[in-house]
Amino acid sequence: MSFSDYSTALVTGASTGMGAAITELLTKRGLVVHAVARNEERLAELADRTGAIAHVLDLTDTAALTDVVTELKVDVLVNCAGVSRPGNILTSSESDIDELIDVNLRGLLQLTRLVLPGMVERDLGHIVNISSIAGLYNFFGHTAYHATKAAVHQVSRQLRNDTMGKRIRVTEICPGRVETEIFGRNMGGSPEAMAEAWETYYEGYESLTTDDIVNALDYAIETPRHVNVGMLELMPTFQVPGGLTFDRREAA
Repeated sequence: MSFSDYSTALVTGASTGMGAAITELLTKRGLVVHAVARNEERLAELADRTGAIAHVLDLTDTAALTDVVTELKVDVLVNCAGVSRPGNILTSSESDIDELIDVNLRGLLQLTRLVLPGMVERDLGHIVNISSIAGLYNFFGHTAYHATKAAVHQVSRQLRNDTMGKRIRVTEICPGRVETEIFGRNMGGSPEAMAEAWETYYEGYESLTTDDIVNALDYAIETPRHVNVGMLELMPTFQVPGGLTFDRREAA
Protein backbone atom coordinates (compact mmCIF):
# COMPACT_ATOMS: atom_id res chain seq x y z
CA MET A 1 0.00 0.00 0.00
CA SER A 2 1.40 3.37 -0.93
CA PHE A 3 0.19 6.89 -1.50
CA SER A 4 -1.36 5.76 -4.78
CA ASP A 5 -3.84 3.68 -2.76
CA TYR A 6 -5.15 6.71 -0.90
CA SER A 7 -7.02 9.84 -1.92
CA THR A 8 -8.04 11.71 1.25
CA ALA A 9 -6.27 12.57 4.49
CA LEU A 10 -7.16 14.39 7.69
CA VAL A 11 -4.47 16.03 9.83
CA THR A 12 -5.03 17.53 13.28
CA GLY A 13 -2.80 20.20 14.74
CA ALA A 14 -2.23 21.28 11.17
CA SER A 15 -1.63 24.99 11.61
CA THR A 16 1.96 24.82 12.89
CA GLY A 17 5.02 22.65 13.35
CA MET A 18 4.79 18.97 12.54
CA GLY A 19 1.12 19.17 11.53
CA ALA A 20 1.75 21.88 8.95
CA ALA A 21 4.77 20.05 7.55
CA ILE A 22 2.80 16.79 7.31
CA THR A 23 -0.04 18.59 5.55
CA GLU A 24 2.42 19.94 2.99
CA LEU A 25 3.81 16.46 2.34
CA LEU A 26 0.42 14.83 1.89
CA THR A 27 -0.79 17.48 -0.53
CA LYS A 28 2.43 17.14 -2.53
CA ARG A 29 1.78 13.41 -2.63
CA GLY A 30 -1.53 14.10 -4.33
CA LEU A 31 -3.97 13.61 -1.46
CA VAL A 32 -6.88 15.88 -0.66
CA VAL A 33 -5.99 16.99 2.86
CA HIS A 34 -8.45 18.23 5.45
CA ALA A 35 -6.46 20.33 7.90
CA VAL A 36 -7.89 20.73 11.41
CA ALA A 37 -6.66 23.29 13.96
CA ARG A 38 -7.83 26.20 16.12
CA ASN A 39 -5.73 28.98 14.59
CA GLU A 40 -7.84 30.42 11.78
CA GLU A 41 -5.17 32.77 10.43
CA ARG A 42 -2.47 30.14 10.19
CA LEU A 43 -4.86 27.58 8.74
CA ALA A 44 -5.88 30.04 6.04
CA GLU A 45 -2.23 30.64 5.16
CA LEU A 46 -1.61 26.88 5.05
CA ALA A 47 -4.64 26.35 2.81
CA ASP A 48 -3.48 29.09 0.43
CA ARG A 49 0.00 27.58 0.28
CA THR A 50 -0.89 23.92 -0.07
CA GLY A 51 -4.47 23.67 -1.30
CA ALA A 52 -5.53 21.89 1.90
CA ILE A 53 -9.12 22.25 3.08
CA ALA A 54 -9.15 24.17 6.36
CA HIS A 55 -11.42 23.30 9.28
CA VAL A 56 -11.16 25.76 12.16
CA LEU A 57 -12.33 23.90 15.23
CA ASP A 58 -11.32 22.75 18.67
CA LEU A 59 -10.38 19.09 18.82
CA THR A 60 -12.19 18.79 22.13
CA ASP A 61 -15.50 19.73 20.47
CA THR A 62 -16.73 16.25 19.54
CA ALA A 63 -19.95 17.55 17.98
CA ALA A 64 -17.99 19.82 15.63
CA LEU A 65 -15.63 16.98 14.77
CA THR A 66 -18.59 14.76 13.97
CA ASP A 67 -20.04 17.38 11.63
CA VAL A 68 -16.73 17.60 9.74
CA VAL A 69 -15.97 13.91 9.29
CA THR A 70 -19.44 12.41 8.85
CA GLU A 71 -19.40 12.79 5.07
CA LEU A 72 -15.65 12.25 4.59
CA LYS A 73 -13.97 9.07 3.42
CA VAL A 74 -10.68 9.46 5.24
CA ASP A 75 -7.94 7.12 4.03
CA VAL A 76 -5.10 8.57 6.11
CA LEU A 77 -5.70 9.99 9.59
CA VAL A 78 -2.80 11.81 11.22
CA ASN A 79 -3.39 12.54 14.90
CA CYS A 80 -0.81 15.26 15.43
CA ALA A 81 -2.53 17.80 17.68
CA GLY A 82 -1.08 18.06 21.15
CA VAL A 83 -0.51 20.43 24.04
CA SER A 84 2.08 20.51 26.79
CA ARG A 85 2.59 22.34 30.06
CA PRO A 86 5.65 23.32 32.09
CA GLY A 87 6.18 22.02 35.60
CA ASN A 88 4.76 18.79 36.97
CA ILE A 89 1.76 17.45 38.87
CA LEU A 90 2.72 19.46 41.96
CA THR A 91 2.45 22.75 40.09
CA SER A 92 -0.34 21.92 37.64
CA SER A 93 -3.81 23.38 37.75
CA GLU A 94 -7.15 21.69 37.20
CA SER A 95 -7.38 23.26 33.73
CA ASP A 96 -3.84 22.12 32.84
CA ILE A 97 -4.72 18.48 33.46
CA ASP A 98 -8.11 18.71 31.78
CA GLU A 99 -6.70 20.26 28.61
CA LEU A 100 -3.83 17.78 28.36
CA ILE A 101 -6.23 14.86 28.62
CA ASP A 102 -8.89 16.43 26.40
CA VAL A 103 -6.55 17.35 23.52
CA ASN A 104 -3.83 14.71 23.70
CA LEU A 105 -6.03 11.72 24.41
CA ARG A 106 -9.80 12.29 24.37
CA GLY A 107 -9.75 14.21 21.10
CA LEU A 108 -7.58 11.55 19.47
CA LEU A 109 -9.84 8.75 20.64
CA GLN A 110 -13.04 10.47 19.58
CA LEU A 111 -11.73 11.36 16.12
CA THR A 112 -10.38 7.85 15.61
CA ARG A 113 -13.74 6.44 16.71
CA LEU A 114 -15.44 8.56 14.07
CA VAL A 115 -13.06 7.79 11.21
CA LEU A 116 -12.09 4.16 11.73
CA PRO A 117 -15.44 2.47 10.88
CA GLY A 118 -15.27 3.86 7.35
CA MET A 119 -11.77 2.48 6.95
CA VAL A 120 -12.96 -0.91 8.15
CA GLU A 121 -15.91 -0.85 5.76
CA ARG A 122 -13.65 0.01 2.81
CA ASP A 123 -10.92 -2.39 3.99
CA LEU A 124 -8.39 0.41 3.54
CA GLY A 125 -6.71 3.00 5.71
CA HIS A 126 -3.70 4.23 7.63
CA ILE A 127 -3.68 5.90 11.04
CA VAL A 128 -0.56 7.77 12.11
CA ASN A 129 -0.33 8.86 15.75
CA ILE A 130 2.34 11.35 16.78
CA SER A 131 3.34 10.48 20.33
CA SER A 132 6.54 11.29 22.23
CA ILE A 133 9.43 9.63 24.01
CA ALA A 134 7.71 11.06 27.10
CA GLY A 135 5.26 8.18 26.73
CA LEU A 136 8.00 5.56 26.86
CA TYR A 137 10.57 6.91 29.30
CA ASN A 138 10.29 8.63 32.64
CA PHE A 139 12.21 11.87 32.93
CA PHE A 140 11.51 15.24 34.47
CA GLY A 141 8.42 16.64 32.78
CA HIS A 142 4.73 17.23 33.26
CA THR A 143 3.25 14.03 34.65
CA ALA A 144 -0.07 14.38 32.84
CA TYR A 145 1.72 14.96 29.54
CA HIS A 146 3.72 11.76 30.02
CA ALA A 147 0.54 9.91 30.94
CA THR A 148 -1.34 11.05 27.83
CA LYS A 149 1.53 10.17 25.51
CA ALA A 150 1.86 6.75 27.14
CA ALA A 151 -1.83 6.28 26.42
CA VAL A 152 -1.33 7.24 22.77
CA HIS A 153 1.39 4.58 22.57
CA GLN A 154 -0.99 1.92 23.91
CA VAL A 155 -3.90 3.09 21.75
CA SER A 156 -1.69 2.74 18.67
CA ARG A 157 -0.94 -0.87 19.57
CA GLN A 158 -4.53 -1.64 20.46
CA LEU A 159 -5.90 -0.33 17.15
CA ARG A 160 -4.02 -3.11 15.38
CA ASN A 161 -6.02 -5.61 17.43
CA ASP A 162 -9.29 -3.77 16.80
CA THR A 163 -8.80 -3.94 13.03
CA MET A 164 -7.20 -7.37 12.70
CA GLY A 165 -7.98 -8.96 9.34
CA LYS A 166 -8.54 -5.61 7.64
CA ARG A 167 -6.07 -3.83 5.39
CA ILE A 168 -5.62 -1.01 7.88
CA ARG A 169 -2.20 0.07 9.07
CA VAL A 170 -1.33 1.93 12.26
CA THR A 171 1.94 3.77 12.79
CA GLU A 172 3.16 5.53 15.91
CA ILE A 173 5.86 8.15 15.36
CA CYS A 174 7.59 8.69 18.66
CA PRO A 175 10.01 11.64 18.56
CA GLY A 176 12.46 13.16 20.97
CA ARG A 177 13.06 16.90 20.89
CA VAL A 178 11.79 18.51 17.69
CA GLU A 179 12.26 22.13 16.69
CA THR A 180 8.70 23.41 17.06
CA GLU A 181 6.92 26.16 19.00
CA ILE A 182 5.95 23.92 21.92
CA PHE A 183 8.48 25.27 24.42
CA GLY A 184 7.77 28.86 23.44
CA ARG A 185 4.04 28.34 23.95
CA ASN A 186 4.78 26.82 27.36
CA MET A 187 6.64 30.00 28.23
CA GLY A 188 3.76 32.26 27.28
CA GLY A 189 3.81 32.40 23.49
CA SER A 190 4.98 36.00 23.12
CA PRO A 191 7.76 36.83 20.63
CA GLU A 192 10.08 37.30 23.58
CA ALA A 193 9.10 33.89 24.99
CA MET A 194 9.62 32.26 21.61
CA ALA A 195 13.09 33.77 21.34
CA GLU A 196 13.97 32.71 24.87
CA ALA A 197 12.70 29.18 24.26
CA TRP A 198 14.74 28.89 21.07
CA GLU A 199 17.89 30.01 22.89
CA THR A 200 17.22 27.70 25.84
CA TYR A 201 16.11 24.52 24.10
CA TYR A 202 17.43 24.63 20.54
CA GLU A 203 20.42 26.94 20.24
CA GLY A 204 23.54 24.77 20.09
CA TYR A 205 21.55 21.51 20.03
CA GLU A 206 21.18 19.24 17.02
CA SER A 207 17.48 18.64 17.51
CA LEU A 208 15.12 16.87 15.16
CA THR A 209 13.33 19.03 12.63
CA THR A 210 9.86 18.75 11.18
CA ASP A 211 11.51 17.41 8.01
CA ASP A 212 12.67 14.38 10.01
CA ILE A 213 9.11 13.68 11.15
CA VAL A 214 7.79 14.14 7.62
CA ASN A 215 10.37 11.74 6.21
CA ALA A 216 9.41 9.11 8.78
CA LEU A 217 5.73 9.42 7.92
CA ASP A 218 6.54 9.33 4.22
CA TYR A 219 8.44 6.07 4.70
CA ALA A 220 5.71 4.45 6.80
CA ILE A 221 2.96 5.21 4.29
CA GLU A 222 4.99 4.39 1.20
CA THR A 223 5.94 0.86 2.32
CA PRO A 224 4.21 -2.00 0.45
CA ARG A 225 0.65 -2.82 1.45
CA HIS A 226 1.69 -6.01 3.27
CA VAL A 227 4.03 -4.05 5.59
CA ASN A 228 2.87 -2.24 8.72
CA VAL A 229 5.46 0.04 10.31
CA GLY A 230 4.22 -0.11 13.88
CA MET A 231 6.47 2.40 15.61
CA LEU A 232 9.30 4.72 14.65
CA GLU A 233 11.24 6.14 17.58
CA LEU A 234 13.23 9.14 16.37
CA MET A 235 15.88 10.66 18.62
CA PRO A 236 18.52 13.30 18.04
CA THR A 237 21.89 11.57 18.02
CA PHE A 238 23.03 13.61 21.03
CA GLN A 239 19.82 13.05 23.04
CA VAL A 240 19.50 9.86 25.08
CA PRO A 241 16.63 8.70 27.31
CA GLY A 242 18.83 6.93 29.87
CA GLY A 243 20.20 8.18 33.14
CA LEU A 244 19.42 7.62 36.78
CA THR A 245 18.93 10.27 39.44
CA PHE A 246 19.43 9.40 43.10
CA ASP A 247 18.77 12.23 45.52
CA ARG A 248 20.81 11.91 48.67
CA ARG A 249 19.32 13.18 51.91
CA GLU A 250 21.76 14.09 54.63
CA ALA A 251 21.03 12.68 58.06
CA ALA A 252 19.36 15.14 60.41
